[in-house]
Amino acid sequence: MASQHNGEQQTAEQLYAEQYPTEHQYAVGIDIGGTGIKGALVDVFTGELVSDRFKIATPEGGEPEDIAATVHEIVGMIPDVSPETPVGVAFPAIAKYGKTLSASNVSKRWIGLEAAELFSTTLGRPITFANDADAAGLAEVRYGAAHNHQGLVFVTTLGTGIGTALIYKGILVPNLEFGHLQYNGDSIERYAANSVREREGLDYPEWAERLQVFFDQIEALFTPDLFIVGGGVSKSHEKFLPLLKLNTPIVPAELRNNAGIMGAAALAVS
Repeated sequence: MASQHNGEQQTAEQLYAEQYPTEHQYAVGIDIGGTGIKGALVDVFTGELVSDRFKIATPEGGEPEDIAATVHEIVGMIPDVSPETPVGVAFPAIAKYGKTLSASNVSKRWIGLEAAELFSTTLGRPITFANDADAAGLAEVRYGAAHNHQGLVFVTTLGTGIGTALIYKGILVPNLEFGHLQYNGDSIERYAANSVREREGLDYPEWAERLQVFFDQIEALFTPDLFIVGGGVSKSHEKFLPLLKLNTPIVPAELRNNAGIMGAAALAVS
């Protein structure tokens, strides 16, 4: 339901506009992955990276203190970052109220950890903390394939698993892990992720049949206005997206490796 504004119900356009900066603002975006940690200074009005993108390998073992120290190192490498510059951190875990409730390709010590507090203490400043798929999905709506879209956008990343993000009227609905929908007694990502395609040697038509099962479920549950497909395999989108039979338009993501950085920075000033 739309919120109230001056006693009147807000339109979709008003809700959408409130989420976006109206002038140039700058924030640091940090994208933490299982193999690398990336960061840059971002103009959150345009989505442009206004510094070089810095990357350091994720510390072996993925221990919380080591990753936080690496993020501190990257922030120190980015020019023109003051103590007042907002910082957003995207992390591959369910993130609720600054706490990580899962761990993927990192130490299990992250589960139940007050992660936002750890990063804030290590960096000596407040930070905004979010799930990596949520950050990338929001970036696609603000700056990428769904720029200015005011409907219900469902973003999925096809990689080791299936990451998902849902954005409605420009507003992120966080922590939706639809890669864990059940299919044949297991998470559907164990049936349809890109890693499964590679491991089982599926050709693109065979894989598209599996993706069809996933997208059919999402379409039945949400009737979205647009699907966006990201992940490295989206570079080959012409080999599998046209094979899907959906009522909803489906397009490849546009922002590639910068989506997490851009989304994390955007969330830092939201």
